[in-house]
Amino acid sequence: MAYLTDIEIAQQCKMKPISEIAKTAHVNEDYLEHYGKYKAKIDLSLLKEEGRENGKLILVTAITPTPAGEGKTTTTIGLADGLRRIGKDVTVALREPSLGPVFGIKGGAAGGGYAQVVPMEDINLHFTGDFHAIGAANNLLAAMLDNHIQQGNELGIDVKKITWKRCVDMNDRQLRNVIDGLGGRMQGVPREDGFDITVASEIMAVLCLSNSITDLKERLARIIVGYTYDDQPVTCGQLKAQGAMAALLKDAIKPNLVQTLEGTPAFVHGGPFANIAHGCNSVIATKMAL
Repeated sequence: MAYLTDIEIAQQCKMKPISEIAKTAHVNEDYLEHYGKYKAKIDLSLLKEEGRENGKLILVTAITPTPAGEGKTTTTIGLADGLRRIGKDVTVALREPSLGPVFGIKGGAAGGGYAQVVPMEDINLHFTGDFHAIGAANNLLAAMLDNHIQQGNELGIDVKKITWKRCVDMNDRQLRNVIDGLGGRMQGVPREDGFDITVASEIMAVLCLSNSITDLKERLARIIVGYTYDDQPVTCGQLKAQGAMAALLKDAIKPNLVQTLEGTPAFVHGGPFANIAHGCNSVIATKMAL
């Protein structure tokens, strides 16, 4: 008997239009921002709607995974679909996949077998652009930090004590440690630098813990990017970068709505690596699902 691969199973699924999935999740069409037929962002004003009681929260954690880490998403989706099959009103909340593992040995992170979220290829690749926005905000802060040093370094930042790294959403070990700012006086100050993967950026953790754009801005402002010559911390707020960064993240903060193979509503939103932060979807997506 020939078994279907995960991608074959996903491609055989007849997806429902996202407005139909939103109806199942009790989300009015007015709150939807469509990204094609099968994906949508949900406006944060939904959280202010009165007369809604929270449901029950089931946290799937401490799964014993395979050596490559599979298991958590598949179990979560299977549980959600199972509960819906027995008549429960269910919405699942999951983190977004990172391009690094997607193109590495682990592969995608949209579940497996008959417990998957779809459209699987979109979710595993660019999706709605959230991770690109997070990478841009991270690198804007890096650019503003180096520009501050180039323009006279009023804050007295010690280039040997910079803790903020640039990022790219790829497993690219060649970029983990670099020397940049070469090329002469107009091309920056030479220093040791490095790249993290986007999901290991503090911006990702901050976005996923924020309750609103205002809260996001305040959290961004508190990020420490390095230290002065007399060991005082330097923050994003001192560089006045938080407003521009929040502007880049204004859409990324909104949860994404998709569906499982069985048509269960699924919020797939954010997700920092668990070795640097909480390793799951955003607080806003969980609140919205509740």
